[in-house]
Amino acid sequence: MGLPVNLVIATRNKGKTSEIRSLLSDFPINIANLDDFGPIPEMREDGKTFDENAYQKASFAAKILGFPALADDSGLIVDALGGAPGVYSARYAGKNATDKQRYLKLLEEMKGITNRKAAFECVISIAVPGGAALTYEARCEGLIAEEPRGSNGFGYDPVFYYPPLKKTFAELSQEEKNRMSHRGKALRELQGEFDKVLVWIRQQMPEI
Repeated sequence: MGLPVNLVIATRNKGKTSEIRSLLSDFPINIANLDDFGPIPEMREDGKTFDENAYQKASFAAKILGFPALADDSGLIVDALGGAPGVYSARYAGKNATDKQRYLKLLEEMKGITNRKAAFECVISIAVPGGAALTYEARCEGLIAEEPRGSNGFGYDPVFYYPPLKKTFAELSQEEKNRMSHRGKALRELQGEFDKVLVWIRQQMPEI
């Protein structure tokens, strides 16, 4: 099997790091995140798609730090708004807006609209310093609720209604959400193929 592979999660989010660490705990891998390194330049995140943004973050971290890196990008796509907020999900109500301000702006935009179809999408990119990358993606279909419900989760969860469970994402337990969510699905797909990912990383970086 060889020595453990070092993998950097291109985030400073401790929750995200520990989630990925626990999912990949059965594999010969050492997981770090950006907090384990000194200051690094600001990452660009100006792609037109989730795929571009995830790859930008992963390949930038891999090149700067010299290790394989994993990054994800995700957001909410609303049919009636032409796919908005999309890649601008985190900046939809302005740069420093709160989650609540963002979902209230969305509800305002959706006033009187009968087509409430929406989906959360997530793309995970794993890149090596040479630039090559693997991509995993998943989506979760739902509806935009008429009003916020629930106090769990974050982001647009209070207004994303998931019909099979008749609840918004903010009304689900963490465990339920992990099973249904776009990110949970993408991470499980990654987990299911991680043996192949390790082989690929070693082929790309034979010196490790």
